[in-house]
Amino acid sequence: MKTTPQETKEITILFAGDSGDGMQLTGNQFANTNAFFGNDLATFPNFPAEIRAPIGTVAGVSGFQMKFGSTEIYTPGDQCNVLVAMNAAGLKSSLHNVEPQGTIIINTSGFDKKNLNLAKYNSNPLEDGTLANFRVQLIDISKLTQETLKDSDLGRKETERSKNMFVLGYLYWMFNRNMEGTERFLKLKFGRKPDILDANLKVLKAGYHYGDTTETFTSRYEVKKASLPKGTYRSIMGNQATAIGLIAAAQKAGLQLFYGSYPITPASDILHELAKHKNFGVKTFQAEDEIAAVTACIGAAFGGALATTGSSGPGIAIKGEALGLAVMLEIPLVVVNVQRGGPSTGLPTKTEQSDLMQALFGRNGEAQTVVVAPKTPKDAFETAFEACRLAIEHMVPVMMLSDGYIANGSEPWAFPNSKDLKPIVPQIARAKDYETEPYLPYKRDDNLVRKWAVPGTPGLEHRLGGLEKQDITGDVSYDPDNHQHMVKTRAAKIDRIALSIPLQTIDQGAEKGKLLILAWGSPYGAIKTAVKRLLEQGYDVSHAHLRYLNPFPRNLGDVVKNFDMVLIPEINDGQLDILIRNKFLIPTIRLCKIKGMPFTANEIIEKVKEIYE
Repeated sequence: MKTTPQETKEITILFAGDSGDGMQLTGNQFANTNAFFGNDLATFPNFPAEIRAPIGTVAGVSGFQMKFGSTEIYTPGDQCNVLVAMNAAGLKSSLHNVEPQGTIIINTSGFDKKNLNLAKYNSNPLEDGTLANFRVQLIDISKLTQETLKDSDLGRKETERSKNMFVLGYLYWMFNRNMEGTERFLKLKFGRKPDILDANLKVLKAGYHYGDTTETFTSRYEVKKASLPKGTYRSIMGNQATAIGLIAAAQKAGLQLFYGSYPITPASDILHELAKHKNFGVKTFQAEDEIAAVTACIGAAFGGALATTGSSGPGIAIKGEALGLAVMLEIPLVVVNVQRGGPSTGLPTKTEQSDLMQALFGRNGEAQTVVVAPKTPKDAFETAFEACRLAIEHMVPVMMLSDGYIANGSEPWAFPNSKDLKPIVPQIARAKDYETEPYLPYKRDDNLVRKWAVPGTPGLEHRLGGLEKQDITGDVSYDPDNHQHMVKTRAAKIDRIALSIPLQTIDQGAEKGKLLILAWGSPYGAIKTAVKRLLEQGYDVSHAHLRYLNPFPRNLGDVVKNFDMVLIPEINDGQLDILIRNKFLIPTIRLCKIKGMPFTANEIIEKVKEIYE
């Protein structure tokens, strides 16, 4: 049946099934194809919190949501237009997220009695009217996959694993996309396993031809290319962008990059990505624990390398004492905290912004660090680069607060040329500068920054350590006045960093007005989408987003006092809100979400309208 594609500006699609159904691979391939086509997009992978969650249960559902379109996309969407449910649990966990009259593609093999019981359905939703308000496409994907591969030498279990390719092929037909990118991917992935490669290619094409030849379904969509700024684009995930930002900073500073870490969800992919880039002189070290990881980095920083480490909240807690040592030594160290739901093990695969207070105050003694935060996956590159610049040029530990949503999400990124990146100038002590005077480890410049003496440099022998040091000389000191002086000096050094960071700007809306939405980190996309809609509806609302959380931009007080009200949305219980109230003595309005899920644009819009009412 010949069909006429329905043109639409944007589509949100959600894949939901068991972890073994390949939803993440399917989603990423579909995202890459649309990015290559020229759409703007945003993705949200959503993993089970348990490593081996029970198959067929709601707890074991792996989801992948993405929004793509011909306009600028800032979030992976609120409600989805299309849901792909591979089994009963996938449908149950995701049905609330489908818009009325949305399309649901169902693998009917996943709705047998066993799957219905595992998902705790009392009746079959395909038969009891549950889906009456949706456009349902029933496809026995498992059976069609088995028929496609009936002549294959693969066993039933291996054959079953290919069913996600049937879904992908069908979606390529549904959205008028070609399969070349996925075919190249499969040949690269399974080039040494010809039987598996052949099976996946056959099933992929079978899914496409099923859509092209069946007369059962006639819904097709046409999503044209987006008008994006000129540049060379690639799809980037937040952890990848972080890794590349660290490499770029090391190259700009002329330093060797050292990354020491202990594997932890959702930060491990930074280590995996950096390990691929030995051609840039990157040294990666998978330590036996968090303490070994961070202390190895302290040694690398003392030795003259750009030392970086990464973890999530539980690992950052274990690193706490060593981070205090790095503060005392005043060495450049970048710490990436990819936040997740807590406390303790908490929700290891879910997102949260709950480590802001930990980043600021989570060490014994007065041990301040600089704190920065990216707002999107691609912004993780610039934020990581900036974290390195601040650490190197100001001789101070810097913590970068990413989160699971940013780390695993992806979007198109127009990557910069090396010549367009800021220079980074290490504060290296040179032997020739100390021919007539001794090197003093805590002698400072106008920004209170000490010089970095690399071990082995003639004449620059010195002593550092965890005991309090006398100012200038670095000798061990128990003098109470000196201790207070050093604590105040380390704090003042961070305060002066405000002079070398940009002033705070308004992202959307007027410079003055009724309501300012002030936020940090991953709520950026939802807020930007919400404010755009609110401005179109005539609301007096503006949006400012913070990258620098310690120190704050020096004009932030003036910015917030230009508005009658300040709304602060956070994926925690109000941590930035506490800081803003304390610092600027203004009343604020909280919007807190602690569900392991990012904000939706509608949640922001509803809160603004509630404030107005």
